[in-house]
Amino acid sequence: MIKRTLPLLIGLAVCGLAAAQVTPATSHSDASTTQTTTTVTTWTAKPPEGALSEKAIKTAIANAGYKEVKGLEFKDGVWRSKARGGNEKWVKLAVGPVNGTVYPADAPSNLNKDEVTAKLAAAGYQNVKDVEFDKGLWSADAKNPHGDDVDLLVDPNDGSVIAKSRD
Repeated sequence: MIKRTLPLLIGLAVCGLAAAQVTPATSHSDASTTQTTTTVTTWTAKPPEGALSEKAIKTAIANAGYKEVKGLEFKDGVWRSKARGGNEKWVKLAVGPVNGTVYPADAPSNLNKDEVTAKLAAAGYQNVKDVEFDKGLWSADAKNPHGDDVDLLVDPNDGSVIAKSRD
């Protein structure tokens, strides 16, 4: 019985593989199709060219009065970590990859939304929208001077762009 079933199973397996490789035919009818496009922000997984080293970032955090840094990683355009401040409480931090400025997540902004929008417009960005303050930094969507869509992270003290990513 096994001698008869084995060739049958092999034949079925070969036919199954051949059928799996056949591509379905497409019809060219007048039916309309809908295509959905999703835009995904692509922050680079590594610091930009000219960025400070991880050691320099840790030094910048220490110079800002924090100690015992943990979980330091480059994420969403900036260095992010937790550090223990002078009051022994853990604080979430963002650190500018090029300027090394430390931005505590719970610190207030010196600028308001309109001021940030004006600073970005003065820097050449157009169609500035979705300006929000979160985790110690301003974020915004805009078009750069070349017309490309970009996501921006903005310094809450002077309105300078500290990180950008193409949409």
